[in-house]
Amino acid sequence: MAVGISLLVGALAAPAAAPAGDAGIRAVAAVDPFIGTGGEGHTFPGAVVPFGMVQLSPDTRIQPRKDAYDWAAGYRHDDRSIVGFSHTHFSGTGHSDLGDVLLMPIAGDVRLERGDADKPGSGYTSRFRHDDERAEPGYYAVTLDDYGVRAELTATARVGVHRYTFPQGKPAHVLVDLRTSMYDYPGKVQWSRLRLQPDGTVTGFRETRGWAPGRQLYFAMRFSRPVKGHAFHDTEQDVAYKGFPPPGDKDPAQRAQIEGRQLVGTFDFGDASREPLLVKVSISPVSEAGAIANLDAEVPAWDFDGVRTAAKAQWAQALGAIDIDAPEPMRKSFYTALYHAFMGPSLFMDSDGRYRGPDNAVHQAKGYTHYSTFSLWDTYRALHPLLTLVQPEQRNNDIVNSLLASRRESPYGVLPVWSFHGLETWCMIGYHAVPVIADAYMKGIRGYDADEALEAMVASASYGPYDGVRQYMELGYVPIDEEGEAASKTLEYAFDDWTIARMAAEMGRKDIAATFEKRAANWKHAFDPKTGYMRARKRDGSFREPFDPDASGYGTDYTEGNAWQYSWYVPQDVAGLAQAHGGADSLLARLDEVFDAKVEPSVFEHMEDITGLIGWYAHGNEPSHHVAYLYAYAGQPWRTQARVKQIVDTQYKPTPDGLAGNDDLGQMSAWYVFTVLGFYPVAPGSNEYIIGRPFLPRATLNLPNGKRFTIVADGLDDAHPYIGSATLDGKPLDRAFLRHEEIMAGGELRFTMQAEPNREWGTHPSQQPYSLSRR
Repeated sequence: MAVGISLLVGALAAPAAAPAGDAGIRAVAAVDPFIGTGGEGHTFPGAVVPFGMVQLSPDTRIQPRKDAYDWAAGYRHDDRSIVGFSHTHFSGTGHSDLGDVLLMPIAGDVRLERGDADKPGSGYTSRFRHDDERAEPGYYAVTLDDYGVRAELTATARVGVHRYTFPQGKPAHVLVDLRTSMYDYPGKVQWSRLRLQPDGTVTGFRETRGWAPGRQLYFAMRFSRPVKGHAFHDTEQDVAYKGFPPPGDKDPAQRAQIEGRQLVGTFDFGDASREPLLVKVSISPVSEAGAIANLDAEVPAWDFDGVRTAAKAQWAQALGAIDIDAPEPMRKSFYTALYHAFMGPSLFMDSDGRYRGPDNAVHQAKGYTHYSTFSLWDTYRALHPLLTLVQPEQRNNDIVNSLLASRRESPYGVLPVWSFHGLETWCMIGYHAVPVIADAYMKGIRGYDADEALEAMVASASYGPYDGVRQYMELGYVPIDEEGEAASKTLEYAFDDWTIARMAAEMGRKDIAATFEKRAANWKHAFDPKTGYMRARKRDGSFREPFDPDASGYGTDYTEGNAWQYSWYVPQDVAGLAQAHGGADSLLARLDEVFDAKVEPSVFEHMEDITGLIGWYAHGNEPSHHVAYLYAYAGQPWRTQARVKQIVDTQYKPTPDGLAGNDDLGQMSAWYVFTVLGFYPVAPGSNEYIIGRPFLPRATLNLPNGKRFTIVADGLDDAHPYIGSATLDGKPLDRAFLRHEEIMAGGELRFTMQAEPNREWGTHPSQQPYSLSRR
């Protein structure tokens, strides 16, 4: 298979997207934010705008760290009590933090205790019923049964807006709790402040030492009615300041603010009136003054419905990027997946462009919008490639510029690994900001300093203290007797290295390209020809013994997986992987072993992230996401068609438990969007998408360059699941992959579906994808 495919990159002129129109309105109506809030999805149902800094959502319990996995997003559909509404959340992560600035409207007597979620009605929590909930993009509402309060939420990018309708005849209060966090534990809050400004604005901040240590967040809050009384409590020190400072008070400032580690504020509004109480809460990474400026800039008026309408319009604009024809259940799943894909990375800067970097200092974004919340081990695979197709070019340029700014400000001089609110967590493995940048560059997205970008990529791939990189550069693999999870690290570093080589070659940097092309072959050091698995070697070159391919978890050769899941991770060189196994037929047989194995789910009880099992294939975790597409690489695309149908049918459904695993800031959802359209970016940076099979009768991508790419599936139904033939712009398409520039040129991809596999389509050796045809 020695036929080469040229590197196909063109400058993409990308004007702003056209107004969403009817397609966006229909898309918004199809979204169900409750999908993923049960089971293993870890999503939240609250109010957020696309890529917004505020995620205003209900929290159903505040769990101690050891028990908090299922409440990583604060809300779980099984619960029947609400603690309150906080302003920051992750969507679909397996670890968590955030849950900042929690508000609870209270009618009647006020209690300061948070209560026990297993004892409904305890503390200041309230019971609720799902029948009274409503969620749509940019809006959430629920009735708090214990108070009779109807709570409604909406948001702008930096401001959460609450509307509380209290029952008549009862005193109305709002409680503000700065003690609470996702993954809560003693000492989580290092310091915090509540301050009542002379004009009635409430401001404050807190610093936490959670997943990202030393995280600072500031806020500003205003009420639509005058505060008639307030109380500030330090529940750690048993100190309280109540009421307004009396006339002649020698130190009114002290009575109007409180500092400490366990703060609660209550604000009283007298007996409820017929008019709802509105509360506006802005956040800032910089200062209380910055939070006030964000409040003034984004929500100057008291117009809840106007904010809600604007949020809905933003979602219509974003979701209108793809217009589909499909039965209602699939429309709901598809547009909810697209909705989840547009939550991160999230905005992280004030309205004046200031933000806080990984050095915890304040910086100014110049000429771009700054983003954070990068779950890169997950999202480089499909989420970021999806954004290059369905988001404006400027958004993708801003993401790359944000990565580069974070590297400039990093004390270690490297790109982010897993960062949020500007700070590094060092979670997971790899230097996966590298393929995000390389994929953007190869697709012609270049609104940043490419030389700086390449330098940052090389620096991150050469930072010796990180996760065995020094040994990897020395030996060509990560030694397991010196560094944990060494097989996974070797494999993922090799892929990242390949994307550096791709970008360097395109830039004419032959020296860098040659170095990293060689490093991209380091996956071979992990392959054990005796067992046919990827394994970890020791420094002396021997594989670690004893070896159990079923073993998973911490202390093994692998990251969140086992040999069955990681042994196929060579997306940059599938031909080499097939050759290592003795040919394509042998590789195909091993893939069948993965899917057809009889595996008890209990084998992974100790690993929370390995879910969605089909044999050893674990769709609920990212290392498996490309595996079904390897059949097409190895010359049997009809097998990919059958496998992706098996995955779609069993791992996704339009219900609260409709995601088989953590959505991981949109990666699970991005896999679904790509796969249902009919293709998937197995190797980001290759500018190619492997064709699976379409699941929609018709779909149109309204591309960021103003063109349209339409996918049609003639004869598609459950009785006709296989591709019989395909055309691209009316001409026969006999290969099982698409090039990026073919999509961006607009046009039509048309499939004719049939009942039985077509074992001829997409199998010709001269028509194979990049990583096969280069060999």
